[in-house]
Amino acid sequence: MNGKSSRRKFLKGGAAAAAASAIQSANGTAAAQTEKRSLKDEVAYGERSKYVNSVRVAVNERPAPDEFGLTFHVLSPLQDSVGIVTPSALHFVGTHRGAIVPDISPKDYRFLLHGMVDRPLEFTLDELKRFPSVSRLHFIECLGNKARPDHKTVQQTTGLTSCSEWTGVPLSLLLKEVGVQKGANWVVSEGSEEVKGAGSIPLGKAMDDCIVAYGQNGEAIRPQNGFPVRLIVPGFEGIYNTKWLRRMKVVDQYYMTYNDYGHISADPKVAAFNLQWGPKSIITSPSGGQKLPGPGVYQITGLAWSGGGAVKKVEISTDGGRTWKEAEIRSEVHRMAHTRFGMNWKWDGKECELQSRCTDELGQIQPSREQVAKVFNQPPDYYHNHGIPGTDNAIVPWKIATDGSVRNGIA
Repeated sequence: MNGKSSRRKFLKGGAAAAAASAIQSANGTAAAQTEKRSLKDEVAYGERSKYVNSVRVAVNERPAPDEFGLTFHVLSPLQDSVGIVTPSALHFVGTHRGAIVPDISPKDYRFLLHGMVDRPLEFTLDELKRFPSVSRLHFIECLGNKARPDHKTVQQTTGLTSCSEWTGVPLSLLLKEVGVQKGANWVVSEGSEEVKGAGSIPLGKAMDDCIVAYGQNGEAIRPQNGFPVRLIVPGFEGIYNTKWLRRMKVVDQYYMTYNDYGHISADPKVAAFNLQWGPKSIITSPSGGQKLPGPGVYQITGLAWSGGGAVKKVEISTDGGRTWKEAEIRSEVHRMAHTRFGMNWKWDGKECELQSRCTDELGQIQPSREQVAKVFNQPPDYYHNHGIPGTDNAIVPWKIATDGSVRNGIA
C-alpha cells in the first residue's frame, strides 16, 4: 500500500509539473505559431516541433538585432541543451562592434594564404573542398563569457559557448601546400567583416589541429557563424576562431590587431589567462530560473570542457563545495569539446548550493572564484562585480531555496 501510495503521489506530481510546463510552452510559442509553413517548405527544409520553443537571447536581454540593426552577442540556451552538440540555429553569436554579417557568395569567395611562404596561393571554395577533409567536435567560447551576480539563468552566465561538429581542411595541409619559410613563428588570420577582425596564433598551433572549416553540423556554416568559411582554433578563445576568413599571413612575430582590445596588460598573469581556455563546467539543470516542484530524486546535469584537451573528470558538490562526488560522464569525450555529465540526486527540501568542477587530461582543475582571487591578489567580491581579467573559468554556484526555486549563487 505504501509503495502504491508513493507511486500515485509521484505520478500526480509529475503530471502537475508536465501541465505547468505545457502552459509555459504554450504561452511562449503562441506568437511563433501564427504563421504556418507550407508543405513544400517542410519537405525542402524541416522545422522543429511547435512544442519546442528554445531560443537564443541577446546579451542583457536586448532584442537581436539591436537598435542599430546590428548583431553583437547572442546567447545560446544552455538550459535547454541535451547531449553535447549545439544546434547550428542556436549556436551563440559574437561579432565585433559595428560589424554587419557579410553576405559572401560561395562563387566569389577567395582565401589568400601568403607572407613567409614559398608559394603564395589564393583558394576558391571549390578548391578548398578538393583537399582531404576532417570532421571534429569542438567548442567555441567568447572571452565575454563571464558570470556575474545579476545574471539570473545559465544562458546569461555561460551562454557564450557552443559546440559543433566542424568540417573542413586541416590548416596544416594548406600551410604545407604553400611551403612555410624558416623563421616563421606566427600566423595572422583576417575576416571579411567591417572592422577586419584579425588575430595571431602560434605557428605550432596552426600546424597542429586548426581547421579551415566550411561545414557545421552536417551542412554549410550558418552566416552568423562565418559562412562560407571560418577558422577553427580548438581550445583557444573564440575571437581567434576568425569568421568569414578571407586571408592568412605567415609572419615571424606576434601582430597587434583590432582583436587585441582587452588583451593588453602589464600583468603577465592576465596574459596567461588568454589564448587557451582552462577547464570549465556548468550545471545546466537545476539552474537559475528553474524550480523543483518538491523533495525527491532529480538528475543534476551539465556540460564540461577544456582548451587543454579532453575532460578527465567532473565532480559535483551539493553542499557549497565542502564535499565532492564524482559525476558520471554521459557522452563521448572529445578533445576541446563539450562533455555531458550527470548525477542522481535526492533533494530533501532544504536549502543547498550546487557546484561542479572539471579536471582535464593535463590535470588542471577548475578553480573557485576565491582561488582565482588569490592568484590575482584581489578580494573575491571584486570578481563578482567586475569579472575576471582574461578568460573566466571559475565555478558558478546555484542556490536552491526551500520552495525549490534556483538562483545564481554568486554573492
